[in-house]
Amino acid sequence: MTTTTTQRQQRRIQMRFVWLAVAVVVFLVPFVFEFDGLSPAGHRMFAIFLVAIVLWVAEPIPLYSTAVLIILLEILMISDQALVGLPADFEPRAFRDYYSALADPVLLLVLGGFFLAMGSSRFRLDRAMGRILLRPFGDRPARIMLGLMLITGTFSMFMSNVATTATMMAVVLPVVAALPTQDRLRVGMVLAIPFAANIGGMGTPVGTPPNAIAIGQLAGSGISISFGKWMVMAIPGVVALIFIAWWLIRRLFPSATETIDLKIEGEFDRSREARIFYVVFIITVVLWMTESFHGVTSSIVGFIPVVVLLVTGVLKEKDLQNVQWHVLWLIAGGIALGRGIVDSGLDDWVIGLISWESLGATVTIGVFTVAALVLSTVMSNSASANLLIPLGVSLALSGTVDVDPLVVGFLIAMGASLAMALPISTPTNAVAYSSGLIKTGDMAKTGILIGVIGVIIYLFVSPLLWSALGVA
Repeated sequence: MTTTTTQRQQRRIQMRFVWLAVAVVVFLVPFVFEFDGLSPAGHRMFAIFLVAIVLWVAEPIPLYSTAVLIILLEILMISDQALVGLPADFEPRAFRDYYSALADPVLLLVLGGFFLAMGSSRFRLDRAMGRILLRPFGDRPARIMLGLMLITGTFSMFMSNVATTATMMAVVLPVVAALPTQDRLRVGMVLAIPFAANIGGMGTPVGTPPNAIAIGQLAGSGISISFGKWMVMAIPGVVALIFIAWWLIRRLFPSATETIDLKIEGEFDRSREARIFYVVFIITVVLWMTESFHGVTSSIVGFIPVVVLLVTGVLKEKDLQNVQWHVLWLIAGGIALGRGIVDSGLDDWVIGLISWESLGATVTIGVFTVAALVLSTVMSNSASANLLIPLGVSLALSGTVDVDPLVVGFLIAMGASLAMALPISTPTNAVAYSSGLIKTGDMAKTGILIGVIGVIIYLFVSPLLWSALGVA
């Protein structure tokens, strides 16, 4: 290990302790200073909220660690088991309700998505489908890029964005390696994959954690949105953005090659386990998309592949150990944070700090959506969604501004997912950046444009379509 590497590690350790110290300091602020209009329970929750901001932004500890810390602090500070008594006029939530965030129905919905993703990877369904679906796009660079983006976007609706990116990068890298070193298409092809995965993940409730966080917060407020309704609201924008991103990448990274010999290996697995998985995959997706007809909630449908694939032995104990439990805990922490913010009255106090009435509905929604975009550019999009969605939904429910809480929660989730300007913005960007074929500047200029255009589409164009379809 070199001296430079050792020094960097020491600096990281030092900064970790610095940020942990900052977290302790901000935690004490609500106990040292009294904020007018904020209840005693609100002061305690404000302390927890400030800690969450510091730890989720700076990440001195893993994001999921902060999530479970939030749950514990809420139990010890504002539940019916609080270590220090609360005022008689405050009715604390039972501590079990905060624990129950770790088994919220939304988590089972996401868990089902994880199982489908694991099965797709294990039986190489993604590779086989990619080989078949790319055939109609021919050998022209522009058409191949469009095909790759459409396939990546589709897969990422039901698979982890990271898993989809890793899979499709394995498909595209051999092609890129065969291109001339100076051909800008090399950069464009690599960028196309993570951007398409980020955009595609916006399309379904299981596509990316911010979607699940929004659904969980809305459900906690008595507002439900079906799997199909989410898709109706999201998919038109997703399709438009993929085509816009394709057009931008073509213009920014023009090809010097007329044709590409695209060779993708992959055959459908015909084993017993694979056949069972294919059937379960199809049934689950169909049930998700037809929820409004049969009435079985998406979280129950999401639990079906978990049970069937384990009972039939298609997925085994080692697969269960590979589930991204840290993502589920992060979502649970966000759900618990939202409950605490509402229970303590912190949401009303924060909302009261700004004269939202003077801003109007469109500006208010825009502020939250853009805030999600900006925050998610430099921190986890799940963390920013956890911080902003409870406040946005509470503002909508308060009646201060005439906005639909479902629309607010949905758009904050969209804003968080549209942040893709930096390698640290999303894990998918990091996977692509690790290839060594792209520069931060290339990713930034393209990602910023896509993010801004996406916000404009969802703020001003999509609502017109929703109104015409009667979904919002």
